[in-house]
Order: sequence, then structure tokens, then C-alpha cells
Amino acid sequence: CGGGAVPQACSCNSWSYINSHFLQKCGHFFRACKQANVSQKQFLLSELLDFIFNEPTSAFLMERFKSNGGEHVNPAYDANLDEPPVYNGTSDEEHRTVRPSVVSAFGHDTLDRVPNIDFYRNAGSLSGHRAVRPSLQELHDVFQKVNVESAVPVDSGKGVVKFGWIRGVLVRCMLNIWGVMLFIRLSWVFGQAGWGLGIVVIVLSCVVTTITCLSMSAICTNGVVRGGGAYYMISRSLGPEFGGSIGLIFAFANAVAVAMYVVGFAEVVVDLLEDYDSLMVDEINDTRIVGMITVVFLLGIAVAGMEWEAKAQIVLLIILLVAIVNVFAGTFMPVDESKKKFGYFGYNSDIFLENFAPDFRGSETFFSVFSIFFPAATGILAGANISGDLKDAQGAIPKGTLLAIVITGITYLGVALSASVVRDATGNATDLIVPGTVCNGTAVAACKLGYDFSSCAEKSCTFGSMNNFQVMTLVSAFGPLIIAGTFSATLSSALASLVSAPKVLQALCKDNIYTALRMFAKGYGKNDEPIRGYLITFIISVAFIAIGDLNAIAPIISNFFLASYALINFSCFHASYAKSPGWRPAYKYYNMWLSLFGALLCCAVMFVINWWAALLTYAIEILLYLYVTVKKPAVNWGSSTQAVTFVSAISNALALTRVKDHVKNFRPQILALTGSARCRPALLDLAHSITKNYGLCITCEVFVGPKSEAVEEMNAGMEKNQLWLRKTKRKAFYAAVAWESFREGVESLLQASGLGRMKPNTLMIGFKKHWRIAGKESVQSYVGILHDAFDFEYGITVLRVNEGLDVSHLVVEEGQYEMYFSRVNESVRRTTLMKVKEDHLKSIASKHSFNPMNASLAEASTQFKKKQPKGTLDVWWLFDDGGLTLLLPYILTTRKKWKDCKLRIFVPGQPGRCEVDREEMKSLLQKFRIECSDITVIDDIHVAPRPESMRKLEEMIEPFRLRGDNVQTEAKRQQPWMITDEELSSFEEKTNLQVRLNELLQENSKSANLIIVSMPIARKESVSDYLYMAWLDVLTQDLPPTLLIRGNHKSVLTFYS
Repeated sequence: CGGGAVPQACSCNSWSYINSHFLQKCGHFFRACKQANVSQKQFLLSELLDFIFNEPTSAFLMERFKSNGGEHVNPAYDANLDEPPVYNGTSDEEHRTVRPSVVSAFGHDTLDRVPNIDFYRNAGSLSGHRAVRPSLQELHDVFQKVNVESAVPVDSGKGVVKFGWIRGVLVRCMLNIWGVMLFIRLSWVFGQAGWGLGIVVIVLSCVVTTITCLSMSAICTNGVVRGGGAYYMISRSLGPEFGGSIGLIFAFANAVAVAMYVVGFAEVVVDLLEDYDSLMVDEINDTRIVGMITVVFLLGIAVAGMEWEAKAQIVLLIILLVAIVNVFAGTFMPVDESKKKFGYFGYNSDIFLENFAPDFRGSETFFSVFSIFFPAATGILAGANISGDLKDAQGAIPKGTLLAIVITGITYLGVALSASVVRDATGNATDLIVPGTVCNGTAVAACKLGYDFSSCAEKSCTFGSMNNFQVMTLVSAFGPLIIAGTFSATLSSALASLVSAPKVLQALCKDNIYTALRMFAKGYGKNDEPIRGYLITFIISVAFIAIGDLNAIAPIISNFFLASYALINFSCFHASYAKSPGWRPAYKYYNMWLSLFGALLCCAVMFVINWWAALLTYAIEILLYLYVTVKKPAVNWGSSTQAVTFVSAISNALALTRVKDHVKNFRPQILALTGSARCRPALLDLAHSITKNYGLCITCEVFVGPKSEAVEEMNAGMEKNQLWLRKTKRKAFYAAVAWESFREGVESLLQASGLGRMKPNTLMIGFKKHWRIAGKESVQSYVGILHDAFDFEYGITVLRVNEGLDVSHLVVEEGQYEMYFSRVNESVRRTTLMKVKEDHLKSIASKHSFNPMNASLAEASTQFKKKQPKGTLDVWWLFDDGGLTLLLPYILTTRKKWKDCKLRIFVPGQPGRCEVDREEMKSLLQKFRIECSDITVIDDIHVAPRPESMRKLEEMIEPFRLRGDNVQTEAKRQQPWMITDEELSSFEEKTNLQVRLNELLQENSKSANLIIVSMPIARKESVSDYLYMAWLDVLTQDLPPTLLIRGNHKSVLTFYS
């Protein structure tokens, strides 16, 4: 370090990591060279040299770019939590010191580390930097002196404004819940519903919000809560699909809510202007002008920073509290005679009794009154929405939100009950009761107090709690303070929404759920202020202010908030129901069934408020859910949806073990020996066509070699292969084992693959095309695998394609471009992208032009992925194996890609019985309900093959024959895989049958899309390995794609119902 060989950006910490990474790279290089050809060795050497000279300067800087939050990286995706973190350059002593607690705890220095919170942080954690625990290999492998401890870098969070639970949550929630409803419409609600049902309305609203708050408290105490509020909690609990859909509409709802509150403020101002005859244009345009000026003023406060916004909220809270106290103070003051004509008489038992019962008028009902009041209670997420700006979100959100609900609920009840106003009043001071009049009928309470408001029963009056929205001004000690309180309530709610919408949108965009909105993820300043989010919120609010009348949009906004509440409750229930070990909320005062009830209650309230708005909300949410589901963002948050999926899979697998096998429910479950998932795509595609979504398909790879090396290589490829299967939409699992020999590895797969009843029952393997030059060990291993599969009662399918199946060398060539650019710095990539890509494609094209076999192999490797042209599937059902030879091609014809292919059945028959045999097979197929286009009976299958065909076989097996009668017996013991004359004589008829079958296949099935043939069986220790390979080779040579099938001789077809 520091000697000039290491870039200045690298510390000793980073260079030590790169050095160990370099040694690992060399190991991979030497292992790969053992099995590489000359061109591949040249490529591998160039890769190694490229790593030596470029890795420290490019890849390490790229890692730093990622860790610093580069915009092209999705910060929500943490693929490997145990990758070494990268810190800004500091001295060696700061990074590589061993913590004293390790030495003091164990009495000696050790690589093992005591438990510490820094080991459990995510990459890019804002609350602290992740430390690296030693890997299992570092503790378990041969000792190398490596220091793995990293000290925590200096915290760069100085100057960041963070709020406590009072300023951050309590104040915001109270200001949002105390809206204009408190001063304008609360008296009307109690006039319609009476104070009996009015209390029910308030309590029911508080029940909904309290249950939601309990669920939210459980979620936010189950781990660190970052910015995004409701979106963050829902997305981390239920996954990006639910979170992404509700997050966008929640941010939009807050943006439109700004317009609603500002228009409410503007309407009060315009009323005052009208009272003093000071309108600028007219009511509607004045509302627009005042509203736009107001929202510009609020935007300035928000952009100035969270500290200024918090100060403004405190000022507004003080004004609001003074207005509320003003109402209570007014109820205890003597009632002026001038107020009695408007229906206010102070506290009076007669008025209380008269106002107890409901008096719904017009089309109003309990539910309509409830729908009008409930939006006043939808401010409980105001604190959670700025969760990223709280010092301790886990403690602040539950405490502040619950206390805000209690305080505001009591306030609403107190203000409503203290306003002792009759329902109807004329406002006429001369409407007095004549002494001695008997008070009965309507307005009894006012009659007893000396006023005659009975005329209001015949014609509508303009005063009283049912008619006048300015009752609180009448009741209060000083009327103008109520106007100030109304201003405070509207402006504080607008300001809270103006801050919430950009914060939620920023969190949503940082997760890159909607790539088109990525630009709004960028923050500015130490507080990471979402300036772009503020601007888009400002534009949306101005657009809706220009509409002027927001009565139509108000129910939709309320339903958007309720949808968020419903999902928060459902998130808590879902996480509890999944019983994931990761669900450990510190807040214990919740119940999963209460959360479910809260979710259902929120859904019911949505329809109570407005049924069409509820349906529209669900429709928008479903569309966004489907969009996110299709896009599949690269995030993994350990959601409860994943946990429930796992629990359901385990439950179903256990339930399946109690179900006995039945021939009607048989389905092929394939173990495909493809090697790496990309190496034999034709084999994988054919297996996938058979199993599709309805059967088990496992693509398997055996890593052969010393265990220490093979296991390392296997672990490195597990996730990569499964990811490739998922990206290419192949519904299959990837499994790999490491063994000293290939056959032993396959044997372990045959025995241990699967789970319960979901176990493979059919082995699919590619034909060993180059068996004659592969060597005896390879041939013995291949034939031994077939014997092992029969021993374990597997059905066997062997696929032969003339061009071959293995495309691993083409995969290496294809990967050169990607492998090179995965290590190139972003700036270099932009300048050289087109040139290198063009040179690379020319190189590949040049190789293919000199080797046309590669082009034909690449074409053949994708033939089963494409839609098959019109043609036939020729089934040569020669031996009854339980029906697998017939079932698999029938299944293929049910697939979309193979629907244009017709089945043709070929069966052996005796001379002179062709029609009888055909009718018998036709009858059998009808009972099996399998349709075919033609049935052909082969009655000359017993005829001797042509001499030229036999010569081909003799040339094929000549190198593997033992000559000389005297030496054959002894040589056979030493070389059991070789072919003796005695063996050829014993199996002469079976050998001739394979040659003859190939002649018949050439004559009848040369134009088939796929040929299916019953596979011959070789008896163990009777047929040598090379003779068996010759049978398979001569049977399938020079034909279209051919699939040899042999079932395990247990029925897989039945004609019984």
C-alpha cells in the first residue's frame, strides 16, 4: 500500500480484499484451462490479464460508485448482504484494528467476532456502516493471515435535521386531524345525528384509526423504518406489488389534498372579501387567485427545508390551540341576548335532551353523515410520512400517533358537546314566547327559554346547528379567533400534505419501482430534500386549484387514504399469519385478527363514503399492481408474501404426502441432466415442454473434481443458473452436486432430488454423440447412469439431435462481451461501447463463418423453444413399458408450440395380421382417449438388415472388439466394457433389430418433427457398455431429432374412469 502500485482511491482495506480476490481468480483460471481448447485458453488468459491491470482501478471504483448511491444502481436491491463493504479512503489503522472487546472476551486474538449490530446492517445503511464478519471459508479453510475487521467510518450525518416524537409526529398528526371540520361542519354533524349518534360517529372513526395505528406500530417496530411512511411499511411487508401500487396513489392523494385544503382556505378568504365588498373578479376566480398565491407561499416554506416547515407548523398549532380554547372559554361566559336569537343559550339540560336523538333531514342518513365526518380523521399518517426525518421512527410513530388520536378524539367530543345550540333558529329577536304559552310540538327547548322558533318547521331557517356553519364563531368568546383557527387548520393540513407527497414519491422512486419516475428519487442538501418532488406536487395542486370545485374529487381522495389504511392493517395480519421468524415487532399491543377486522372495516367505510369512488380506487390499485407484477422490479425485501408462499408450499407438500399415487394422476416429473442451465437448451426446452407449469422439472449439474474446488465453483453458480431460468421463463429448478466422479453425482441426484411426493420419476439425458472417442471411463459412467436409473425405477428418455446438444463453448463466446463490460468503468463504457460491440460481433461472425457447425448447432439448440411447424410426431411404440412412450408425445401435442403436430403411431405386427393389429391398437387408443392421425403396423421388422447397414455397425464397433478365442475370456475379465465374439453371437438378433429399425425409421419417419422410439434395454453384466452404445447409436443415426423412451414398466395410462 502506498507504493505506487495501488490507485490512490484504494486503502489498504480495499487492496487486501482485491489481493485475495486475485488469488481466487487465478485458481478459477487454472482449473478452467485444464478442460479448455486453445482458443478458450487464449480468452481465459486475456481475461486474467485484464483482471490484473483493470480490476483495482475499474471494478473497485465501480463498487465505490454503487456504495455512494449512483443513479444507475437500484439501492433497494441488496443481492448479497455479506459482500465486503467499501468505505471512503481512510488510513489503515482506522480500518484494520482489532476491537479490544474481542481480545478481552476470549483472551487471545481470533478471527471470530463477538455479535455486533454493524454486522447486520444493509449495504448503504444511513444509520451506520456495515462491518464484515469473517466468512465461513476464512474460519474453516487452511489458515491464511487475513484481517477482516473493519472499523466504522466517521459518520457523515452532521447537520441533518431530525425530529423527535412531539415535533415530528404528535404535532403533525394533531394539525392534520384538526381540520376545518372542527370549526365548520361539526355542529351540522351533531345536528343531524344528535349527540347520541354523533358520539358513535366520532368513536367509530377513532376505532378505525386506532386499529390502523396499532397495526402501523407493530410494523414500524419490526425493524428500522426509513423514509416513505405508509409506502415503506406496506412495500416491506407485502412486497413491491402492493407497495408500488398504493405508494403512487397515496402520493397523488396527498398532492391533490394540498389543493383541497388550499381551496378551503381560499373560500374562507373570499367570503371575508365578499363581506367587505372587496372581490377582485368574482368568487370562483378569486378562489383560484388566492389559492395559487397560498400554494406558492407554502412551497417556499417546504423548499426552505424541514426545519422551517416544522417552525411554521408550531406557529399554526399555537393559533389552532388558542382557537380551540376560545371555543371552550366562550361556553362558560354569560350568553348575550344577541346570541339567543341565533339559537345559542349556553349549557341547558332541555337543549341536551332535545339534541340527543337524531333528526336526519332530506336524503341524509347515519352513513352519509359518517362519510362527511370521517375524512377529518384521515390525518394519522402525517407523522409516518416523514419517517426518514425522525430521530427514532420506531419509537416516535406509535407514541405520537396514538396520543394524537386520543387528544383529537377528546377534543372533537368536547367541542361538539359544549356547543349547546338548538337545531333551528330564525335569527329574529322579536320571535318571543307570550307568557303562559304551553310549549309543545317543535322547538320545545327554545320555547321554554322564551323564544318561538316553531316557524322553522314550516319553512327553512338560516340559523341553528342544522343551518348555520358558523356556529363555533357564535359560541366562542372572540369570533375572529375562529377564523384564524380555520386558517390555521387548512394551512397546516395543506403544508403537511405538501411535505408528505414528495417524501413518499421520493421513497417510491428510490426503490425504482417505476423506472419512468426515477428522476424524482434525487434529493438535495444534507436532509436529502426532494425538490423535484415538491415541484411536481406544486404542479398537481395548482392544476386542481384551477378547477375550483373539488367536490367530485374529494370522495376519491378519502378512499385513497382508506385504501392505505386497509393495506397497513392487512400487512400486520399477513405478517402475523405467515409466522415468519423475522416478524418480531417490539410493539406487543396488537392482534392479528383485530388487524384483519380493521382492514375489512376500512374497506366497508370506503363503500359507505362513496361506492363508485371505492370501485375506482380498487380498479386503479389493481392496474398498478398488475403493472408492477409484470415489470418485476429487482428488489427483495423479505416480504410476508414470500413467507406465506413458503408456508403454503410446505403445507401443500405435506398434504400431498397423505395422497396415495394413482395412475390417473400420474404426471412426468423430469430430472434433466443439462449441466449448467444454459449449456443444453434443446434438452431443457423439451423437458420444459413436457412439464410446463404442471409437473416438476429439475435441471441438474454435477461438478467433478476435488471437493474443495468443486464446491466453491458450485456455490458460485447456484443463484446465477436459477436466475437465468427465471429470466428465460423456463419453469424449472436448478440443482447441483459436487462429487469425485460424474456417475456418483448423478446417483445422488437420482436418490435425493425432490421433496415428498414431488420427486422426479423420469430421467432425461442427452445422447453421448462422441462416445467412440470419449474414453472408456466416460462411456462406463454414461451407461452406468442408465443402469442406475433403471435400478431406482426411473423412466428414461434419451434425446439425440444430429448437430449435438452441448453449446457451452458458444455460451463462453457469447459471454465475452458481457464479462468484459461488467468490469469497465461507466465513463469508459460510454465512450467505447459501440466500437467494442462492433468488433466483438465481427469476431463471433468470423468464427462462425470458418466453422459452420457452430451456426447449425446454435440453430438446433433453439428448435424446441420455437413454435413447431405443421408436421408429425412419429411414435414407434415397440415395447409395452407401462405407456410412458405414448404418454409423453401425447402431452407434447397438448402444448401450444406443438399443437400443429399430429401423432402417428407405429407398432410391430406379425405378417398377415396387419389389419387385426391395427384395429386392436386403434381400439386401445380410443379407450385411452388419445387421438392420432394414422396407425401403421410394421410387419417386416424381422427381416435381416441390408449388408451396407451391417458394415456400418461393424465399422462402429471394430475398435472395441476383443479378437482371438483364447484370450477373449481373460481379457473380458480385465476389460468388461469391450465386445467379444461370444457376446455378439448371443445378442445377434437384438443387434440386428437396432440396425433394421434404423432402416425402417429412415423409410417412414425421415420428415417427422420428432421421432419417439422405444428404448432398448441392456441386461446388466451381459451386454458390454460399448455394444449398448452401438445399439443406441445405430438405432438413432442420421434421423430427425429422436427421443428414446423407456418407462419403468408401471402403468401410467388407464382407460378406467
